[in-house]
Amino acid sequence: MSVESTRAVMTRYFDSEHSDVNMMADDVVFTIMATGQEHHGREGVMGMLNYFYHYAFDATASAENTIFDDGKALVEGHFIGKHIGEFAGIPATNKDVNVPICVVYDLENDQIKRGRVYFEMPVLMQQLGVM
Repeated sequence: MSVESTRAVMTRYFDSEHSDVNMMADDVVFTIMATGQEHHGREGVMGMLNYFYHYAFDATASAENTIFDDGKALVEGHFIGKHIGEFAGIPATNKDVNVPICVVYDLENDQIKRGRVYFEMPVLMQQLGVM
């Protein structure tokens, strides 16, 4: 893949607010690096994203810094929203959250093949009043 095609795929994915399943390979894997938890396949990854952005939180992600290379992309930003549902055993607090996040993507054949999610859990737990 060229840098230009990597940028085009990722821009389309970001613009869809993580909802365009066609941007992901059938065997896509997303890993939450803080826990090692993996989500496999389009359905598994979309389920995880839906849970984070629409069930546990009513949230969006900002993309403040992006880097694109041949088949690689990195986005750094913030996970911004409100805690509206159970998360990690914590019932909804209705508290606002603004958590640093960084995701590294590997792409193949104009699709996301792998995502490694670096999410600042200590910041989130502090904002939820758990720490």
